[in-house]
Amino acid sequence: MTHTFEELKEKTVAQLREIAKEIEHEALQGYTTMHKEDLFKALCKALGVAEKKEHKIVGIDKTKVKGEIKKLKIERDAALKAHDSKQLKTIRRKIHRLKRTMKRAMV
Repeated sequence: MTHTFEELKEKTVAQLREIAKEIEHEALQGYTTMHKEDLFKALCKALGVAEKKEHKIVGIDKTKVKGEIKKLKIERDAALKAHDSKQLKTIRRKIHRLKRTMKRAMV
């Protein structure tokens, strides 16, 4: 039975151990004592499933941008309570632009 990266990532440790039990591979030696992350990597290696790499944000300060988004969300909630649609639209656009900036900076 073939498994995909996403499918394996969603499984619990017990489910991953059940899969590992059926496979004989040197990477899976001691699978019963492995933590999920290690077991997941070993299964990917044993099954020949390519691991997807995490995206990294380059060129901007991610924590600063996320902090700005949090502040804007607080302002957005206040504008919602005040029924100020003009300010609400402005704040939502700023949040959207900041999120797009982060997505463009991903590598």
